[in-house]
Amino acid sequence: MKKCLIVENIHKKEAEQLGDSIGAFLKKHDIAVSYYRLDKCNEESTFSGNDFVVTLGGDGTVLYAARGCAPYGIPVFPVNLGEFGFIAGVQKVTWEKDLLAFLEGKLIPVGRNMIQVDVIHAGNTIFSSNGLNDIVITSQVGAQTLLLQVVYNHAPLGLFKADGIIVATATGSTAYSVSAGGPIIDPELDAFVLTPVNSFSLSVRPLVFNPEGELSIHILPWRNQKAVATVDGQLPVELTVTDVVIITKASQKALLVGCTIDNFYAALRSKLNWAGGPHA
Repeated sequence: MKKCLIVENIHKKEAEQLGDSIGAFLKKHDIAVSYYRLDKCNEESTFSGNDFVVTLGGDGTVLYAARGCAPYGIPVFPVNLGEFGFIAGVQKVTWEKDLLAFLEGKLIPVGRNMIQVDVIHAGNTIFSSNGLNDIVITSQVGAQTLLLQVVYNHAPLGLFKADGIIVATATGSTAYSVSAGGPIIDPELDAFVLTPVNSFSLSVRPLVFNPEGELSIHILPWRNQKAVATVDGQLPVELTVTDVVIITKASQKALLVGCTIDNFYAALRSKLNWAGGPHA
């Protein structure tokens, strides 16, 4: 390990000071450090050439770094300065111990599956991105339904009249998908979950798919002619009638430090109040 990029979320008050402390620690271990101050998650940073990346923020900061690091096989060391912290598994009180263990090869990055999203307009690919959490398709105008056709491996599943559709990875199942009624999926399970948002029909339920297949979502003519697809809640692209959103499994995995299955279930117990008592 010779070079590290520290990504600081400028909206977190502690990020800059903690970044300085981590930078000083790494320099003592003969690791060159550069900094990137993240304002908006659709801004671009250069991740190539780094041996690892440290993120200082919440899960959103990790999502930003994971998308950029995955194509290069660069591990992300995510220090949690947010609230929920399902993905940012390193706590700020233990960063030094955990970072030393990582540098010594005792804390191994965990691979998390990602999605690949491609938007086809008039036969041309107008947008392409990987994502760690999800792809969400909704109306550009609030409180208006869309008419969507969902196809899996060229087999039509039917027409979905709803406020939108979420397709999440196992990692992203604890994000927007679960708030819309989708299942929580063990992050070590290789699966996609499709969750409708406020479906017009009660018969439309969340579906879990083998990610080795291809999901395609077609925007059909309806009262509302415009939609938007958003990757990881950060990368939006406008859609119109006849556009097709194709979702497949990304060829690269996100490499995350400290995101063990033990930490995942500890976060569930803590955040969802799995105590079995009167407040559960």
